[in-house]
Amino acid sequence: MTILIKGGRVIDPASKTDQEMDLFISDGKIQKVAEKIETQADQIIDAEGCYVMPGLIDMHVHLRDPGLTYKETIESGARAAAKGGFTTIVAMPNTKPVMDDGLRIKYVLNKAKMEARIHVLQAGAITKGQQGQELADIEGMVKSGAPAISEDGKSVMNAKLYRKAMQIAAKLHIPVLAHCEDQNLVDGGVFHADKNTAQFHVPGITNAVEDVIVARDILLAKETGVHLHLCHCSTKDSVRMVKEAKEEGISISAEVCPHHFSLCTEDISGADGNYKMNPPLRTREDMEALRQGLKEDIMDVIATDHAPHSETEKMQSIDKAPFGIVGLETAVALTVTNLVDTGILTPMQMAEKMSYNPAKILGLDRGSLEEGKNADLVIIDPKKEYQIDKNQFASKGKNTPFHGMKVKGLVMATICDGEMVYQIGENPGFIR
Repeated sequence: MTILIKGGRVIDPASKTDQEMDLFISDGKIQKVAEKIETQADQIIDAEGCYVMPGLIDMHVHLRDPGLTYKETIESGARAAAKGGFTTIVAMPNTKPVMDDGLRIKYVLNKAKMEARIHVLQAGAITKGQQGQELADIEGMVKSGAPAISEDGKSVMNAKLYRKAMQIAAKLHIPVLAHCEDQNLVDGGVFHADKNTAQFHVPGITNAVEDVIVARDILLAKETGVHLHLCHCSTKDSVRMVKEAKEEGISISAEVCPHHFSLCTEDISGADGNYKMNPPLRTREDMEALRQGLKEDIMDVIATDHAPHSETEKMQSIDKAPFGIVGLETAVALTVTNLVDTGILTPMQMAEKMSYNPAKILGLDRGSLEEGKNADLVIIDPKKEYQIDKNQFASKGKNTPFHGMKVKGLVMATICDGEMVYQIGENPGFIR
């Protein structure tokens, strides 16, 4: 298939290109990028007024397969990703059973080849069964295709065991994706602990729950030399510690989720399970620190922590409802609306944090629109206004606090390996 994209604003962090150009795709590759391209093509796209960016890469997604497929499947998660502009996603290992050996990694990768039109990667667990007692077969999982290891959903509380895992990861040249949460300090917490959430009369989660483990993990990364990637940072002190670690030369990167830079505890409108996530929504001061950290490039990545649950589960009382919200189909709009349109980020920074930087951290030859590269790209209309409607999500999960919110920034098309996998107006939006 050949595709000619005309007149879009090509934004490519790899080449620092940011100008109106044409782009020609053939044989799954970007063949030419120039101011004017005159050629025949199977499909011609008028991208005037739109961003043309490298396909987005989400380093932090929960696909729930195997074991919890009533929440999400590889196919439904890939549909949601394509609709959201993502051409590569990394699934977390907290499935049932846990992704803790090479055969299970291969299960996901092989299933993704059959069911997904985008790239689905599978992270391996750090410990067997994510029980924190014995290391998983990290080398075997990496040989089977795992690009990283993570205990996401919890922290490895045994620092000695965790240090050993970091040493192995450093030797294998893969990053550790760290969920930073001191399990002993959580103490049954539901929302962030402050005056705004006190009205709900549930235990609170303080900033120290995250900050204590962020500090520990940075020190372990310094000692072992592994690349540490901090997942879903939510506190002002996490930003400060990342900044100081970088200044010291420690190999570290960090992500912020759209819900954490879009909402704070002041925005929680009632005892609604859709506002329950881990880490929780924090104070306005924390939210502003995250935004500033993204602006100053202290925080490297925007990732969704896409965590689908059934409506029945989320409709339980807030102390019983599971943590997590979906994010693949709202990430672009929330980033454009809250960061780009407000001048906090440039469009180039958006492309860096949602594609180029994740590719570098994971060691992927993606995140670029240079000639000869695989044709993974997204076309976004940054001025298109609309209302988020969870009932239109391709994901099985509808658990979002953003339903009904007016936003800007609509994904018009997603192209993966030179094939159109999503185009606005298609229903359900995943082209086969």
